Amino acid sequence: MSVRDILVKKGTDVETASPGATVASAAGQLAKRRIGALVIIEGDRIVGILSERDIVRSASEIGAACLDRKISDLMTKDVITCKPDESARRVMEMMTQNRIRHLPVTEDNKLTGIITIGDVVKHRLEETQHEIDELQRYVAGNA
Repeated sequence: MSVRDILVKKGTDVETASPGATVASAAGQLAKRRIGALVIIEGDRIVGILSERDIVRSASEIGAACLDRKISDLMTKDVITCKPDESARRVMEMMTQNRIRHLPVTEDNKLTGIITIGDVVKHRLEETQHEIDELQRYVAGNA
């Protein structure tokens, strides 16, 4: 299964924010949408990603004042991305190796979606269940 297959089922909507917006506005957007990360866009270019973890880490270091800061102060600037044709297995490896839970999907240097670890696990479980069902049908047919 590829990233493209996951996006077909999940959809391609991505919540984004501007690097100049406040962390408080980003936190509100995360809470309202019930998501864990925002892709930070400037023009049509990905310049960062801001996760709940980034906000919590900053709050533990400097307190509530972090909410008044700009997103650009807290965001991860070196964003790891994937391509639609990459396998779910490869994306899981990337997430595990880099200890990340959100992976923007790009094609021709444009943001086309986002994959979460939950998306990948869900689709891997569906794949596994399909394989089990096929094996059970095979065994029942040859018994």
